[in-house]
Amino acid sequence: MRTGRRNFLRGLGVGVIGSLAGLPARAAGSRELPRFDASDPERFWSDVRAHYPLLPTPAYLNTGGLGPAPASVLEAVEAATRRLQEHCEHGREEFEPARETVAKFVGAQPDETCFVRNATEGNSIIASGLALSAGDEVIFETHAHPGGSFPWLNEAERRGIVVRLFEPDSTNPEANLARIREQITPRTRVIQVSHITCTTGLVLPVAAIAALARSRGIWFHIDGAQAAGMIPLDFHALGCDSYAFSGHKWLGGPHETGVLFIRRERLDLVACSAAGAHTGDLPHLPGEIEYAPAASRHEYGTRNAALVAGIAEAVNWQTRVGRERIAARGRELAERIIDGISGVDDIEVLTPRETEMRASIVTFHHARAGAHAMFGYLVKEHGLRCRPVTEQGLEAIRVSTHIFNSHAECDRVVAAVRAASRAL
Repeated sequence: MRTGRRNFLRGLGVGVIGSLAGLPARAAGSRELPRFDASDPERFWSDVRAHYPLLPTPAYLNTGGLGPAPASVLEAVEAATRRLQEHCEHGREEFEPARETVAKFVGAQPDETCFVRNATEGNSIIASGLALSAGDEVIFETHAHPGGSFPWLNEAERRGIVVRLFEPDSTNPEANLARIREQITPRTRVIQVSHITCTTGLVLPVAAIAALARSRGIWFHIDGAQAAGMIPLDFHALGCDSYAFSGHKWLGGPHETGVLFIRRERLDLVACSAAGAHTGDLPHLPGEIEYAPAASRHEYGTRNAALVAGIAEAVNWQTRVGRERIAARGRELAERIIDGISGVDDIEVLTPRETEMRASIVTFHHARAGAHAMFGYLVKEHGLRCRPVTEQGLEAIRVSTHIFNSHAECDRVVAAVRAASRAL
């Protein structure tokens, strides 16, 4: 990842975003949601918004980077932390009910699911754990997030594996399948894709890629950091061998949470690159570890059980709101922005126009303004917190629309982009 964007945000934060840090968060609404009324949906979404302690300014449109947690999640983490501290317990026994909740939500079995710190850690467990040798090849897209690409580049340094890249096509799902197929050689051992790219919000045809990989005997791993909590998931239906996602983006879980799925029959093909208590059993030294017969073998050492309680509550919250309803809402808001900025002078929408290839992310490029200039203009002049996209030289802006965003905020984005086409 380029460090320029991070340094820019730090500098901007002192003057603009940082000035908000000392303000008190407004009170979240009650935990009860009204029945969804299709004749008046905005009332429902207004009530959903009241559950988030977000300040009204700047309007937050960067869930693809970090998603806010609703009040019930914050309360679950706080309550679990206090409860465990009262008796000074680690709370390991609380993992299993949380595991069942999360596994059901993503179409997996509990023993196929382990809690990690983020998608990056899940991706790293797969990259470091598979038995690969020098010259073995892994394929992934050029728009992979550093959390998806760095684990494999690290293995290229450590073990001499070969990375093969494909440029994602924004016009046709079959074209992406063809581009992956073209990269496959007799040495291909792994295919990894972002379920939804962090750059332009392109939704890749993961079920079709899974079928291709399976037909060639190739491991298929998905980086789902931008998918979990944005769209409904069913890992078994997708057909992947493994899937990693963060809890602290679209799912609205606590910071530093995530989940790694490893298909049960493939579990023993992923070696533990790190181990400790809870990896398995070893009654006496010397001896051999008897590894836990589940993905939880990768949950070594003492973990923060309160965060696990928080990610389970994030799943419960989304279930109450409605998984399909969440996906439809994000797509509707994104569509509102796309329709509003398409055709604006000097503005190019980079997000695919095909419905099946996009969801809740809109990325656009200003012909004369770089990503940082556009980002600064939007936050300073219009109170809109988006995300600059400098990866692969895109020099673009990404807008993430989620369930706490409104029509009014989307209309502010449209008005700001139109103004920027004249002002910058």
